[in-house]
Amino acid sequence: MRMGREEIIHMFPERMRGRWHKVADLYDQLQEIRLRAGMAATILLGQSEKFVDVKGQIVDRQEQGDRMTPQELDEILQHLCQYSLYAFADEIRQGFLTIQGGHRVGLAGQVILNDEGGIRNIKYIRYLNIRIAHQIKGAADPVMRFLYDKGQVRNTLLVSPPGCGKTTMLRDIIRQVSDGTTFGQGVNVSVVDERSEIAGSYMGIPQNDVGRRTDVMDGCPKVEGMMMLIRSMAPRVLAVDELGSERDIEALRMASGCGCKLIATVHGESLEEIQNKKYMRYVMEEGMFDRYVVLERQDGNCVVEGIYDREGQRCIR
Repeated sequence: MRMGREEIIHMFPERMRGRWHKVADLYDQLQEIRLRAGMAATILLGQSEKFVDVKGQIVDRQEQGDRMTPQELDEILQHLCQYSLYAFADEIRQGFLTIQGGHRVGLAGQVILNDEGGIRNIKYIRYLNIRIAHQIKGAADPVMRFLYDKGQVRNTLLVSPPGCGKTTMLRDIIRQVSDGTTFGQGVNVSVVDERSEIAGSYMGIPQNDVGRRTDVMDGCPKVEGMMMLIRSMAPRVLAVDELGSERDIEALRMASGCGCKLIATVHGESLEEIQNKKYMRYVMEEGMFDRYVVLERQDGNCVVEGIYDREGQRCIR
């Protein structure tokens, strides 16, 4: 069996695996498996939503699908946690697990708060969203030559609406910068992987190829992770996903002041949109980034809309 197909089947307890063989056969197209108590098992194949019936057949209508029971969801979660929910308590509290293969399982249920109003635990987990990891090596090939200047990596920001491939491209940029390209030698890269989406680490080991000179701080908040990695790993390049606050930007300033090159992403439809975010306006006015890679969706496909320099002038359409 191909590894990806085998990983899908082994996400489920042994008694359930027969139902998932046909879904696993479609691994290359498979984006998500959504399981909800009392509802039909749903899969996302590209942009098409399908359902799974009791025999494992893929069907078009929800009423044809097999309804998941709370007991089945409990059994699947126990299996994903290797029958030790306690060992995965920290991940569950954050609302997701990263499993072997780099696949990510989102969780939802009843939240239990602590005395300070923070999340202590999630119980009665009745919703699972298994997001299938697909590493696309070469995804960054069209942009790599614009990210170097005389063999040195430029400070680069990827701008993209949600679901448009920014993390996939970021991952491939990290891999190529780490391993080296025709545009520059490989260098030490440090990654703050706050939600385990870049490296997809499982028990501390990246399940995605992020390069042989890459160090990963997994499951750590961006600000704290950036400072820890600068002190401990002496990176030439620091990479983070989804800037979202003034604290993130201040940490990037400090990293830049330590001599690190920066590769980051932010949600946005265009340069004009992100400039309207207060914390990003200062970034652009200061010229913190040398390159802006803007992604967009065209006819259902994610493409590079343009690459811009620090003044916002287009380098390539």
